[in-house]
Amino acid sequence: MRTSQKGVSLIKSFEGLRLVAYQDSVGVWIIGYGATRGVVAGMKITADQAERMLQNDISRFEPDIDRLVKVPLNQNQWDALMSFTYNLGATNLGSSMLLKLLNSVDYAGTAEQFLRWNKAGGQVLSGLTRRREAERKLFLGGA
Repeated sequence: MRTSQKGVSLIKSFEGLRLVAYQDSVGVWIIGYGATRGVVAGMKITADQAERMLQNDISRFEPDIDRLVKVPLNQNQWDALMSFTYNLGATNLGSSMLLKLLNSVDYAGTAEQFLRWNKAGGQVLSGLTRRREAERKLFLGGA
């Protein structure tokens, strides 16, 4: 399965577009639509470069989701998992109760697990809370 435009739009809506590198709330350098690989202080990119970085990162995470998820997914579920994985990484998905419940075919339990991932540096962040609520809604079939 591939990430749909709805999934890409969800990621973009929460990551925002920044053409100059900045540090997030826990000190990670970020640029574009949330890209972190190879980002350093003072780095600048164009909007086209940000788009390519986003697509490259999505393409990098799609095989991870394919490998980790052992049950059928619909497009909304896939897109919600992509947003989650894009933000938190495949390692966090792989070790999560969210994935364990999903692979035991507990879709309702899986949906509730999204809401637990709303902290950075031990602090609840309103932006992460909104993102996890949107991912949960999409996973359950909403827009």
